[in-house]
Amino acid sequence: MEYTVKALAELAGVTPRTLRWYDQKGLLKPRRTTEAGYRLYGREEVDRLQTILFYKELGLELEAVREILDAPGFDRLAALQSHLAELETRRRRLDALILTVEKTIDETKGGTPMLDKEKFEAFKRRAVEANEEQYGKEIRKKYGDETVDRANANVLSLSEEDYGQWKALGEEIRSALSAAVRENEDPAGKEGQRVAELHRRWLSYSWETYTPQAHRGLAELYTADKRFTAYYDQEVPGCAAFLRDAVRIYTE
Repeated sequence: MEYTVKALAELAGVTPRTLRWYDQKGLLKPRRTTEAGYRLYGREEVDRLQTILFYKELGLELEAVREILDAPGFDRLAALQSHLAELETRRRRLDALILTVEKTIDETKGGTPMLDKEKFEAFKRRAVEANEEQYGKEIRKKYGDETVDRANANVLSLSEEDYGQWKALGEEIRSALSAAVRENEDPAGKEGQRVAELHRRWLSYSWETYTPQAHRGLAELYTADKRFTAYYDQEVPGCAAFLRDAVRIYTE
């Protein structure tokens, strides 16, 4: 079966303009074009459009989607299985948040009081799962499953106060890094070493045992892995490299 632009747009819940834009960007080409100039889409294009919309739902930019789909080794089944795993993780997060809100509403109405720990359980679990999804593979390869599992357990066991301090410290580190790079500070200088010390304190909330070697190894990942780099450099480029260099000196 073949679909015109209008028919496929109605089927997929997008606009004809979107399909024309996908064609222009090389993301979704029609199967063929009639002599009258009508774009026609077949089964392969329908499946590709579904995959595009899956990736968009996960928040990927169109250029990134195109690169993934056009990669020589692209495996649609593997991609679908990955989508499913991601959506199931999101559902677990949402279920946990819904449960927390329901308990909070019940308590507010005079029902069963919540433990302070319960009020923040969903947020801590979300932070752990997000970190695991984005960096888990590399961190587990570097430090081992047991170490990472213990670190995750430490975060989940944080008290309300400690959890708040941990999050605030992370934001302070990012802010200090941005300022240091803008001011062209020296990683070996007073401010650079203060940032490295803040980073050590931040790690202490999840690490059972601190060692300079492990600290330095993690900092090296910040420039070796582009995802770490993107996280630290999202406001000011160079922050990841500054932190790496500051930690190198701090741990000597």
